[in-house]
Amino acid sequence: MILFLGLLIFTFIITGILIIPFINLLYRLRFLRRQQVTLDFQGSRTKIFDKFHQHKRGTPVGGGLLIILVVTVLYALFFPLIRFMGIYVTSVFPIREELNIIFFSFIFFGLLGLYDDLMKFFGFKKSGFFGLRMRYKFFLQLALATIIALLLYFNLKIDFINIPFIGILKLGYFYIPFAAFTIVAFANAFNITDGLDGLSGGLLMICLFSFWIIANQILDTTLSTFLSLWIGALIAFLYFNVYPARIWMGDVGALSFGATLAVTGLLLGKVMALVIIGGPFVVEVSTSLVQILSKKFLHRRVFAVAPLHLYLQNLGWEEPKIVMRAWLAGIMLAIFGLWLALI
Repeated sequence: MILFLGLLIFTFIITGILIIPFINLLYRLRFLRRQQVTLDFQGSRTKIFDKFHQHKRGTPVGGGLLIILVVTVLYALFFPLIRFMGIYVTSVFPIREELNIIFFSFIFFGLLGLYDDLMKFFGFKKSGFFGLRMRYKFFLQLALATIIALLLYFNLKIDFINIPFIGILKLGYFYIPFAAFTIVAFANAFNITDGLDGLSGGLLMICLFSFWIIANQILDTTLSTFLSLWIGALIAFLYFNVYPARIWMGDVGALSFGATLAVTGLLLGKVMALVIIGGPFVVEVSTSLVQILSKKFLHRRVFAVAPLHLYLQNLGWEEPKIVMRAWLAGIMLAIFGLWLALI
């Protein structure tokens, strides 16, 4: 635990040093939020979103890229050093296979998000999604998630979920579509939640601390090291992302972090705990899904606007209040999910 805490602090310092020059670089590259990109069910810009977020135009986008780079480079440097120093490394799964899955999720979903960010902010291609069309984006997410699910099933031999009070439920080959669905669902849930300053990043920090405890509990050095570095970089980012944000995460971070959060839960075999610990993300994507289905089949809106955080803004809640209360709800859900995971 001393080692992991040290890695967290070191990564926080390194990211804190790099982030201001990185923000300046984004300004020079004009990688800025020029237009609102939150869309309704038809792919049209949401007027209510524009009403509350027009003042955020010009904010640099791409903080997720810095976190991915810092975590990946530091892991490549420190993990071999840990083993060289003679520190006993334990892992539930073969180390190389586990690392391949973690960083495939972390990097390739990030690349997909980065591509979409580039398309949106530099206008290389015009479409209904200001970048990748929704169906193409979903197809690519599903393809990446299926690859990860296949690796989990065939390389790590994971074919089960742990249900509290019931026990291990074997899924066999059905685990592959189940895992792929979980990864895609959380990638999109995180992306939808990333709409207010500090909202998604703060909730992710809470989730990661919970899974960090679980990973330490089962002595998975591979995953614990990764989570230590990720948390440290994320806290440094959050310092500049809380209201009023100086930098936004972008799709490069949202897709990567949502997918990797789901992969973390799958690696730990704690999918039910993932749903509870990541409850705020589940609620956010559920409100959007209800809105889409209601409009499509009932031809009316359930909410004036979705997702939930935007609905609360429309009711008159101030942005910092929504974020802080979401964090508090996230903390309590994380405690409950952690309790279920450890019993």
